[in-house]
Amino acid sequence: MYFVYSLLMGLAALVLAPYWVVQGLRHGKYLANLGERLGFSFPGLAGLPAAAERAGAIWIHAVSVGEVLSGVTLARRLKERYPGRPLIISTTTMTGQALARERMSFADAVIYFPLDWAFAVRKALDAVRPAAVIVLETEIWPNFLRLARRRGVPVVFVGGRISERSFARYQKWFGVVGFYLRPFLRRALGDAAGFLMQSEKDAERVRALGAPAERVRVGGNLKYDMEMPLPTPLSNWLAAETARSGRGPVIVAGSVVATEEPLALIAFGTLQGEYPNALLVLAPRKPERFEAAAEFIDESHRKYLRRSQMNVAAPGNGNGTGPASHVEIPKDVDVVLLDSIGELASLYRVADGAFVGGSLVPSGGHNILEPAAFGKIPVFGTSMENFADMAAGFLANDAAIQVENPEDAGGAWIELLRAPERRAKMEAAALRMVEDNRGATGRAMEEISRQIDGAKVGR
Repeated sequence: MYFVYSLLMGLAALVLAPYWVVQGLRHGKYLANLGERLGFSFPGLAGLPAAAERAGAIWIHAVSVGEVLSGVTLARRLKERYPGRPLIISTTTMTGQALARERMSFADAVIYFPLDWAFAVRKALDAVRPAAVIVLETEIWPNFLRLARRRGVPVVFVGGRISERSFARYQKWFGVVGFYLRPFLRRALGDAAGFLMQSEKDAERVRALGAPAERVRVGGNLKYDMEMPLPTPLSNWLAAETARSGRGPVIVAGSVVATEEPLALIAFGTLQGEYPNALLVLAPRKPERFEAAAEFIDESHRKYLRRSQMNVAAPGNGNGTGPASHVEIPKDVDVVLLDSIGELASLYRVADGAFVGGSLVPSGGHNILEPAAFGKIPVFGTSMENFADMAAGFLANDAAIQVENPEDAGGAWIELLRAPERRAKMEAAALRMVEDNRGATGRAMEEISRQIDGAKVGR
């Protein structure tokens, strides 16, 4: 089974190699961390004592930006509870890596997760020497799970999620190669020590895929426990400058994905028809979309400021608590292009309206809790498969607005601005949804501690 899987992985790598090369040359992706992902070197571990001289590490794997943000509180609490064990964070994407280094500076090391070939996984396990591995959400890597189990290293999935679209895809493949895939997936999932899923529906789906029923529990969604981002120089500047210049309302369109940028601009244009002094903060989800977003803004005949070209660093301590350097927004500028990573969440505190991207195109949606945690009403499109339960809960409690097209998004902001009482009621409901669903971190701590404390001494 594993030979066939590894062979297919190798064939996929050969097919994708030209794409990886092009992306590596154009955007610096893939090639820069290939040596680490193959297990040849781990520069992030250079400052640690040799593996044989330290206690077993706690290894948290967070695929990309969303998982990193959701895992900060859990990672901090694990470091506090086990100060003598190195805390190692791994990511798959470069943006996740950069954010992990920023938001999890208390970790002992940040590395890239190995590619799922046995030789690379062995080298990574030798280098990290984990006492336990926590996988945020549900990245299933069969070789990693198998080799970790053989070494007696428990792997726990926390905040596990199987979207309807992903589950349907599994069912489709079961119909084609179920004779191989069903027993293989059952065996791979059987190597995990536990599954803390976000909802009962997620728990049912992972059991249906083959996870041992007795190891599956509902633990809730870590994203509800996310730490509130502190004010940053940029958020301080935006608040001060819009107050000084009288610009507003401020709309933050966050995590906007490919081909969704012009839709966000259309939604903003609808708002501008009634509020000509409005300001849009456009935040593409991925760095490779920064230039494309700038082109779309140009094509909409709007002027904009790029975050990367704005000097708004706070003087003195530089921690974001002081006043930001003064940069004026020209009267003819309508858009601030957030071509940076890690600053989006703090900007929602300044927003008068919020749009959560990945939802007006078939991309599955993104996290609506970032604006909701500041009492902002999330507006999103119909593609929310990745956050279906969360979106349904917010809508049922009148704490969010779902729209079918960009014009409706602009109309929704206008209606909320015209009706301050309704807006205040919905903002309170959004905050209440966040507060009422906290607790996943505590449940995860119980399960992880049980695995670590019950493990072999010194592992």
